[in-house]
Amino acid sequence: MATQETRTSTDLPPVAASYNGVDRNAFLFGFTPQAEIWNGRLAAIGFLAYLLWDLAGYSVLRDVLHLIG
Repeated sequence: MATQETRTSTDLPPVAASYNGVDRNAFLFGFTPQAEIWNGRLAAIGFLAYLLWDLAGYSVLRDVLHLIG
């Protein structure tokens, strides 16, 4: 029977630096693969901020549609 390898919690490898020893979550300037990760994160923050702004009653889209129709 095969035995399972056990490791202590301090012996675990770091998650972020698992790709060629480079932190994939670090901020790098320019057209890099990490730019897509940051672009998605900032877009999600902006979308959430607009939803909260709309729920608070300051809807720009509703005002524009009210002017048109």
